[in-house]
Amino acid sequence: MEKLLEILQDLHEDVDFETEEHLIDDVILDSFDIVTLISEIQENYDVTISAKDIIPENFNSAQAIYELIQRIEEEEA
Repeated sequence: MEKLLEILQDLHEDVDFETEEHLIDDVILDSFDIVTLISEIQENYDVTISAKDIIPENFNSAQAIYELIQRIEEEEA
């Protein structure tokens, strides 16, 4: 989770990603941020995020993103 928080902070250092739960709903992360985030996650966690996983529910909070990463890691294991 720490690495994910670092990635998110690199995108927007002014956001408290540990508590924010509406990253997509409140347009804190835009489409460019999502593309960058997915690329960083895939590189740092060695997972592949498919198009079916790119839904607001999976990206509205750091916790939701981390749970997505864990789910993918389990599926790819």
